[in-house]
Amino acid sequence: MADSLPTEFDVIIIGTGLPESILAAACSRSGQRVLHLDSRSYYGGNWASFNFSGLLSWLKEYQQKSDVAEESTASWQGLIHETEEAITLRKTDETIQHTEVFCYANQDMDDKIEETDALQKNPSSLTSSTLTKPLDSACLSEETHSYVTSYEMPAKDIPKNDGEISLEVSGVEGTLAEEKYCGDETCRHTVSGGDTDENKPIEEDNTDQLKRNRITYSQIVKESRRFNIDLVSKLLYSQGLLIDLLIKSNVSRYAEFKNVTRILAFREGKVEQVPCSRADVFNSKELTMVEKRILMKFLTFCLDYEQHPDQYQAFMQCSFSEYLKTKKLTPNLQHFVLHSIAMTESSCTTIDGLKATKNFLQCLGRFGNTPFLFPLYGQGEIPQCFCRMCAVFGGIYCLRHKVQCLVVDKESGRCKAIIDHLGQRINAKYFIVEDSYLSEKTCSNIQYKQISRAVLITDQSILKTDSDQQISILIVPPADSGTCAVRVTELCSSTMTCMKDTYLVHLTCSSSKTAREDLESVVKKLFTPYTEAAINEEELTKPRLLWALYFNMRDSSGVSRSSYNGLPSNVYVCSGPDCGLGNEHAVKQAETLFREIFPSEEFCPPPPNPEDIIFDGDDKQPEVSGTNNIIMAKLDSSEGSKNLESPGKHLEN
Repeated sequence: MADSLPTEFDVIIIGTGLPESILAAACSRSGQRVLHLDSRSYYGGNWASFNFSGLLSWLKEYQQKSDVAEESTASWQGLIHETEEAITLRKTDETIQHTEVFCYANQDMDDKIEETDALQKNPSSLTSSTLTKPLDSACLSEETHSYVTSYEMPAKDIPKNDGEISLEVSGVEGTLAEEKYCGDETCRHTVSGGDTDENKPIEEDNTDQLKRNRITYSQIVKESRRFNIDLVSKLLYSQGLLIDLLIKSNVSRYAEFKNVTRILAFREGKVEQVPCSRADVFNSKELTMVEKRILMKFLTFCLDYEQHPDQYQAFMQCSFSEYLKTKKLTPNLQHFVLHSIAMTESSCTTIDGLKATKNFLQCLGRFGNTPFLFPLYGQGEIPQCFCRMCAVFGGIYCLRHKVQCLVVDKESGRCKAIIDHLGQRINAKYFIVEDSYLSEKTCSNIQYKQISRAVLITDQSILKTDSDQQISILIVPPADSGTCAVRVTELCSSTMTCMKDTYLVHLTCSSSKTAREDLESVVKKLFTPYTEAAINEEELTKPRLLWALYFNMRDSSGVSRSSYNGLPSNVYVCSGPDCGLGNEHAVKQAETLFREIFPSEEFCPPPPNPEDIIFDGDDKQPEVSGTNNIIMAKLDSSEGSKNLESPGKHLEN
């Protein structure tokens, strides 16, 4: 058949999340024949990013999946031999639950969208079983909702020149010019350390606050492409494993980054900025001179606490919050250190708190005045960067390609092949599967944790300053014992994740209830629903909430291999996103699995010098066959010069 794939590979990877994509790049780079499959229509799995209408389609897709009956297995069971047995894979993704949508923004009367008008009149929750109506609105036309990625992007939808994921890592200084498709023309945006015409702070009078930034739902829909909304909210530690891997492998040339500009704290009902560097500490108006000296002394100790065991060994069994009380830190300083620098729970151990504080301090100053970087266009760019590296070195990609089962040899107990939805049997030596694809039978002994997530669109920052282009992170301490702190990340329009005059806010915590029950109290503390703000003028000090989504996501990061039932020895499992702020778990997992499979190979080595590459068949072009997005990528001369000699600023040590 025209859509048939090659039948022999070294490694088959199912799922395109971050750890799977890193593994695909590492395997392909080491010379393995890699087939990378995903049943979804987009890259990234639960690590993906969507524009606004794409996010609505993703929600609708989950609602429809709940109504899909299990497909008959008769079509592929005939391909299983007598000496073999099959391990069926899950037909639908069940990692997302309790989705609830709220729309508070007014509907522009010039644009008749009945569904959103109904939402505006009654901003009530829409559970997964009632999502059909608002998601069928005009914004879901085929043109505006597509899960196009870097490998299959139509010419008119390419956000950057030549369809490449530009990976020049922008520093804090320096100016980056980018082109992004918008409507029927290309709009040019300039991202720089200073203010541009677009990013200049808006001076306004208090009497005009009701009229300021009056964003309607139809505007959000029209500007859908301006949004890049992450399913999982994470940042990159500037000295973290992911940054080191991006630099080492030179995958960093496929993406761009911005510094997180502020670390915030929530104390006594107010949001305030936390001083991080020495200059910040001594310039802070929130701290007394005595507090500044005490804080600097403590932070200096944390940088080399291992050299002074006498100062903490007696407190090894205590919580970090109790230990801080013994260091003569004022309650104000204890709050800053615990929730905004160490960013840990009050109950964490002393040694874990000191490690977290040291890690924070070591990351300061590498790329800016905070320890964190954020990828332009969202976290979903990172898995695609590693997928691109895999494709450059010969990996084959198929989206919308379901795998029915794994074929296991009864005698050896090893997996031999997969059978896909087309009935094709594809053989391989090693198989890597993302947890969400495994069946209930395989996962019957596992009790999964959950992550509570909220995505908000607001009209102003939670802490207004002279500049309206701030990227902020805030930890809101738990209000009651037994509950978790909530991490809040606020993104401005210069991150290319939201439209101008709006902010995209992510809330994350470990689940104890549904996402809405876990997070709504924090949302009410920080924001005012648009409908209330129009009436209650005294609430205008808070940002106005225009739109909100709550959902729970499965956290499979703590599951050990032995917990899965009947897993063949050459089948390896990657977990989905964890609840942590960084990406350390995903990188560690990918490297651990790679070294287990290929112990003699280097993990993601630097790319070869273009001058040293010997090309096989320069005159031949990569072939793309069928309609199932099969991409057979080879490194030809033009690709080599384009990808390996990328100009501009890059992440460097």
